[in-house]
Amino acid sequence: MTATGPALCDLPIEELTAEGFAPFGTVIPPMEDGVPFGPHDAQLDLTQGTPRFYTMLIPGRGLVVRQITRHRRVTQSLASAGGHEWWLAVAPPRDLDVDGAEPALEDIRAFRIPGDTAVMLYTGTWHAGPLFEGGERAFFNLELADTNVVDHHTCKLVERYGVALALV
Repeated sequence: MTATGPALCDLPIEELTAEGFAPFGTVIPPMEDGVPFGPHDAQLDLTQGTPRFYTMLIPGRGLVVRQITRHRRVTQSLASAGGHEWWLAVAPPRDLDVDGAEPALEDIRAFRIPGDTAVMLYTGTWHAGPLFEGGERAFFNLELADTNVVDHHTCKLVERYGVALALV
């Protein structure tokens, strides 16, 4: 910690590719209507409760990650509702059965998500975002009805590692 806040470590932003995002989930790019379901599609797991699809309004929080969260009972799908690009920090899902598990700081990566692309996060993938600068934006979110009540595990990076991550 510095006198003005937590130390900042740079986290390079990567372009989103299916291969680069594979440890964390599935990239869902736009495709022609009528393409049959296949291995290129998100393999959703919504079996642990009632699915909830909604449009969430969130304020711009900038591109600094101070905490990262995981959901151990559900995959989660996110997309911009307004076609704006956005950013997402992620770490791979590990130790799903361990209540107090935390991601390794060096495992956290950041991606730029194009405005016409969605992502599905594997069950247990650590994530911070959607991140963006500016005013409020809308995002589509598919998870479970009670995800944010009973399946919300957060690691506070500043408390755990003494740093926040600045996406650059």
